Amino acid sequence: MAKRGYHHGNLRQALVEATLDLIAEKSPQGFTLSDAAKAAGVTPAAVYRHFAGREDLIAECARQGFEIFADLMEHAYDGGRPTALAAFESTGRAYLAFARKFPGHYMAMFESGISLNTGPELARASERARQVFTRAAEALSKHIPADRRPPAAMFSAHVWAMSHGVVELFSRGTPGARAPFPPEELLEAGIGIYLRGLGLVPPDA
Repeated sequence: MAKRGYHHGNLRQALVEATLDLIAEKSPQGFTLSDAAKAAGVTPAAVYRHFAGREDLIAECARQGFEIFADLMEHAYDGGRPTALAAFESTGRAYLAFARKFPGHYMAMFESGISLNTGPELARASERARQVFTRAAEALSKHIPADRRPPAAMFSAHVWAMSHGVVELFSRGTPGARAPFPPEELLEAGIGIYLRGLGLVPPDA
């Protein structure tokens, strides 16, 4: 990893960016605060002007990741266009795309062990991302009578878990897990089967 150096006056963000590189290269557990300071081109003591410690720095990486993630999910959902089903499936594909394009953020969010309740800003950012899934689920199920409608929070969480599983097993190079089909196709087929099983989409949709 090339040393970034600190030249542009924003030490806080320089440390975040250096940490994201370290996370992607070594995992969230594979570096020290001193490593992050060195990668940013500053002394370890300088880190404490902006962060309480290593976990605080990783939490900020996760917060920024959830903000990017929520923006991407909103864009993919596109207000439910062209159809509720197509928009819902798009959020799943956006999940895969995010994990590929932002590995440091993804790992800080989901593999660092940082609690989403570490701070109010992180909690809000993660909740905003979750709400995109929930709104998409609500739109997809609104045609079903309320007394027969599955809870949107439940099946949106199931699809989130399915998306996460495809990412972990088949999109990020897990040793020994060779995908029989492209991850996007696996996820789309899984979502379709699951939603049809719940009666949320007709068999020929």
